[in-house]
Amino acid sequence: MNTFSDIVQTMPPYLFSRFQKKKEELLKLGVDVIDLGIGAPDLPPPSFIIEALKEALDAPEHYTYSPYGGCREYREAVARFYEREYGVKLDPETEVLALIGSKEGIVHLLQAVLNSGELALVPDPGYPVYRTAVHFARGQSRSLPLDAQHGYIPRFDALPSSVYDQAKIMFLNYPSNPTAAAVDLDVLAEAVSLARRHRMFIAHDAAYSFVTFAGFQAPSILQVDGAKEVAVEFGSLSKSYNMAGCRIGYVVGNRDMIRALSVIKSNTDTCQFIPIQKAAVAALMNGQTFIRENSRIYEQRMNRMVEKLRELGIDVQRPKATFFLWIPVYDGYSSERFAAKLLEEAGVIVTPGTAFGPAGEGYVRVSLSAPLERLEQAVERWKQVNWEESAP
Repeated sequence: MNTFSDIVQTMPPYLFSRFQKKKEELLKLGVDVIDLGIGAPDLPPPSFIIEALKEALDAPEHYTYSPYGGCREYREAVARFYEREYGVKLDPETEVLALIGSKEGIVHLLQAVLNSGELALVPDPGYPVYRTAVHFARGQSRSLPLDAQHGYIPRFDALPSSVYDQAKIMFLNYPSNPTAAAVDLDVLAEAVSLARRHRMFIAHDAAYSFVTFAGFQAPSILQVDGAKEVAVEFGSLSKSYNMAGCRIGYVVGNRDMIRALSVIKSNTDTCQFIPIQKAAVAALMNGQTFIRENSRIYEQRMNRMVEKLRELGIDVQRPKATFFLWIPVYDGYSSERFAAKLLEEAGVIVTPGTAFGPAGEGYVRVSLSAPLERLEQAVERWKQVNWEESAP
């Protein structure tokens, strides 16, 4: 007898798992695999964050349950961070909520916002968790189209007004995973205006806002007048401070959405381990010098990779932010076949664009989360592959 839920049975296949399985097979055969598919930092957090964590671990009172919404000190640190970086004032009690990583918060937010069958707009190509979150909430996903011709900026006019009238929530993600596209505040202002006009929520995923290059400063959607009426913004310490395994993030903005999310969370978890929240406070209050140095390392890697890939005749754009490159595949190859050939014949993992939605076809995502010498080795191996062999 089948005892599993229809949510599990109808869950879309997770393309990343197939490539990880192939990686394990090659490693067992002694192949030196270079993994440029993972979207996680390879660098450690700064020592002052580690020291703050160690100090917090020595306090016996930190082994109790955390407050459901996060420690007051952490929520206040997020609020001060937003005022310092964006000039945005937040109430730590009602407009800030601690998360066990922003991925967790995104999934739970959809359960708090959507009823069965209700519509969510998700970027295509976009982070796969958005569609997964809609699926868990038994909602319906509709693609918000993005394309290279328009710089992967949302083409809001590509959807009829009737779709926005039906939509309950719209996801945005800038700087973008996977395309590395970035936007100015006027694009976010257009989104807020659209949402207010159609009585629709916005969830802006800003996980990469502080991995930026050449003086670019990524805006917060909360800098837009009236944004708090319709929008929340997700932040993560994973990328900016190299704390991915700590699973600590936050959501800020619309207090009604945050209150609804807190209802879900208080019934499913008791927030993150207090010492990790204390370490996050240290990061937010003292980490700006580190953020700049971290971005400088990724920028050095990015510049070198763009240079080397262009030498191979690949038309790769130089991004303003994130540690990803969004690269067109060779003629005659699908995204998945291109990635498979690179793995099988060169031992290099990249992520097929179709992992991020149908509009990702024709591209692969390359992560810069590897030392410079490994990135250069990957390009040299790339060069040795016989790409003239037509894809089946």
